[in-house]
Amino acid sequence: MVLDKTLSSRVVDIVLIFILCLITITCVLPIWYTLVLSFSSNSAAAAGRVWLWPIDFNFFAYEELLNDKQFFKSFWISVQRIALAAALNFIIVSLMAYPLSKSSRHFPQRNVLMWILVFTMLFNGGLIPLYLTVKSLGLINSIWVLVLGLGAQGLVFNVILAVNFFRNLPKEVEEAALVDGAGPWLMLWKVFIPLSVPVMATITLFAIVMHWNDFLYGLIFMSREEFYPLQTYIQQLVVVIDTSSLTSDSYEKLSELSNRTLDAAKIFIAMIPVLVIYPFLQRYFIHGITLGSVKE
Repeated sequence: MVLDKTLSSRVVDIVLIFILCLITITCVLPIWYTLVLSFSSNSAAAAGRVWLWPIDFNFFAYEELLNDKQFFKSFWISVQRIALAAALNFIIVSLMAYPLSKSSRHFPQRNVLMWILVFTMLFNGGLIPLYLTVKSLGLINSIWVLVLGLGAQGLVFNVILAVNFFRNLPKEVEEAALVDGAGPWLMLWKVFIPLSVPVMATITLFAIVMHWNDFLYGLIFMSREEFYPLQTYIQQLVVVIDTSSLTSDSYEKLSELSNRTLDAAKIFIAMIPVLVIYPFLQRYFIHGITLGSVKE
């Protein structure tokens, strides 16, 4: 009987490992294929011969991107954008979630404010009123429209996660801090924030990914290419080559470069920052979003 249970447990473990391996391959394979395609030749990409290894290995697509000064300007704009967005998201969510995590007895207006927040998450004024508001505030071609405009969309969801996380923290810790004379500000920054690293890391990751991947706001609110964030620049990027000054080597390079390989290079470069940041926040991700989504 014991042997049967042990054998059954091993079979289940093998099946689970097999399923997890399949899921891992499903997630990793598109990234690997994008990288391989970016290093392949035009003819190989057009013929569909590229699969797991580059065909006619070359760096033409990356040279075309990395030799462009505007690419680095747009990259720096996106870095500034996510730095400002992550900082503002952390501060605003903390200041909103702490009072809203209190009961109605301690904060009578809590339920009214929560309903207002939920309403704004479900309904909005639309793109045209938003554009007119941004224009009237003089934020066209400003990095702040990228930070504030998009940041407001995911703010309520992050606040709800943080509220539920705060409400699940041990009440004894808060009571001990009150006995020691801690006020609301000291309670927030010395007690709640240090205990809320998982959920804060999670919502910070949400903010970083949302702002890094967005191209629409840059397309709408930036009138000149020099103000484009990276994703908007990549979305608008077109290879323009002056054929009158091409040498024989340049013609060879042009024959090896295609929109498909260039697009693969764009996509892979754009995903690198998120791939670098995610491993450092991943250990908090599951714990933060699980506890933050459970309501007492």
